[in-house]
Amino acid sequence: MSAAPLDITELYQRHGRAVLRRIRRFYSDEQAMDVLQEVFARAVEKADTYRGDAPPLHWLYGLTTRHCLARLRDAKRRRELLDEVGEIPWSCPITTTDPEASVFLRQLWREIDPELAQIGVHYYVDGMSQADIGALMGVSGRTISNRIQSLQDLARTAASPVGGTP
Repeated sequence: MSAAPLDITELYQRHGRAVLRRIRRFYSDEQAMDVLQEVFARAVEKADTYRGDAPPLHWLYGLTTRHCLARLRDAKRRRELLDEVGEIPWSCPITTTDPEASVFLRQLWREIDPELAQIGVHYYVDGMSQADIGALMGVSGRTISNRIQSLQDLARTAASPVGGTP
């Protein structure tokens, strides 16, 4: 199935605000506009990957989520290379007010497989159903269910004390 060519200007005008809201789940307002520009630059580069079997906004959401997660991982790698210590300069989609839980979730978020992270964002942050996530990512709802279980298992394992139970 061949999709009609995407008009990036029209996509930006129609969906820019929705994409910006998605970005703000990962980044502060100060950084969000820069990331928005990066996402739409990436959309220009990747326009040929839009298949036309889902609304363009779904494609933009997937592109945005992958870009934000990759950007977070890159920031982590840079911090490790520079061996910096200090405040984390970004905000990932953590909604807890418990500081210990927040630190734990941010650490887990940075270390998990990118696909699991994307599924986690769609399921836990966006509140999407497993079937909708499967349709968006091109896999079955059962596969999404299995991956959510894997994500939960990883979180449990990471939260358990060494040699103890969660």
